[in-house]
Amino acid sequence: MSKKIKFSILLFIMAIANFTVRANDFVTVSENGDFILRNHPYKYAGTNFWYGAILGSKGEGGDRQRLAEELDSLQAIGIDNLRILAGGDGNRSIPSHIEPTLQTEPGVYNQDILEGLDYLIAELEKRDMRAVIYLNNAWEWSGGYGTYLEWTGHGEAPLPLRDGYENYMKYVSKFITDDKAKELYANHVRNMVTRINSITGKPYAESPAIMSWQIANEPRCFDPANKEAFYNWLVDTGKLIKSLDPNHLVSTGSEGMWGCEGDIDLWARIHNSDAIDYANIHIWPYNWNWVKPESLAEDLPKAIANTKDYISSHRALTKKPLVLEEFGFPRENMEIAKGSSTASRDAYYEYVLNLMVNSNDLNGINFWGWGGNAAPAHKTWQPGDPYTGDPAQEDQGLNSVFSSDRSTVDIIKKANQKLNQKRQCTKCNQHCATSEK
Repeated sequence: MSKKIKFSILLFIMAIANFTVRANDFVTVSENGDFILRNHPYKYAGTNFWYGAILGSKGEGGDRQRLAEELDSLQAIGIDNLRILAGGDGNRSIPSHIEPTLQTEPGVYNQDILEGLDYLIAELEKRDMRAVIYLNNAWEWSGGYGTYLEWTGHGEAPLPLRDGYENYMKYVSKFITDDKAKELYANHVRNMVTRINSITGKPYAESPAIMSWQIANEPRCFDPANKEAFYNWLVDTGKLIKSLDPNHLVSTGSEGMWGCEGDIDLWARIHNSDAIDYANIHIWPYNWNWVKPESLAEDLPKAIANTKDYISSHRALTKKPLVLEEFGFPRENMEIAKGSSTASRDAYYEYVLNLMVNSNDLNGINFWGWGGNAAPAHKTWQPGDPYTGDPAQEDQGLNSVFSSDRSTVDIIKKANQKLNQKRQCTKCNQHCATSEK
């Protein structure tokens, strides 16, 4: 055999080996409904970190030092999975909207925020962490549905806190049936999913730091008459993303039955589609009136019972991985100050995390949300204030987990330690089984 042929064979073997390593770095779904990472089951206890791309920016709102500190703190308590917003949409200076926004006009982008997302993804790659990136929002706080409707001639979008939720939901229900608005969003999907990272030089499609592209935060049809159009939009968007990026998973961002006009069969139909790789649910005991402000501790058993039922009812309808990617619980007496009691929250978190660690009902969780080392300056977020886990329309600190919330952080850390032990045992058992053969 000539040296030239031997060299060609070596290059081929090296190429195959490199592809295998890269392919194993992407999270996939097994036939039995597990997430798989590097040939082993991947179960995670992560968080929502929606403002990560803004922190990564060199422009307004950016704070790369804080970003590094937060990522290091999260990694230290075992968190390697973050749910983040690609960026907001629309005009600035709107009450309850985050800013700065990413997409200021259709297809026109704030380069600072784009590069902030690039930087965040690069930092996640360095730390072997992963992100679920959502690209749209049914709610006003990042623009989302309402902004696309403004761009397509429907007039100014109502704001829920100013104009009432009924008026808001009636307005944004038009998104699901407006072909022009949906096409503008599809163009945004194309722009983001096919982007080349300015920091790493790699296409987003080749980044192991991305676990999943997510269609929207809490997508809803907002009108029972729109159910079929809603189903078609989610499935069509899932297919579009898969056509642009075959390496990453696709998810919806759904709340579950709560986000499908109470129709759990619609939720099952959507998530059992081939266009969607795994299933999402959200749970909000306070927002859903399972607990009352004046009786959080007394209502806790009811919240836990309802949580158990909500998870099990969805678990029964799909064999795909199920992720509780949003859940939160207020501080005692609806306090927002750092250092205020989290006793009921801790008990609720402990229940959810133990359920995820010790059962097959959940394949992952992302609590809402990480406030880290932020010190909220006002009850209502104002431009220039530090970002917390609470978006602009909510009391700053109400649902945030700060680094100083030691009891809550310890519960999360212990859950991740148990998950890591289970991963190591799985790897050891698989290795031993292979060795015995």
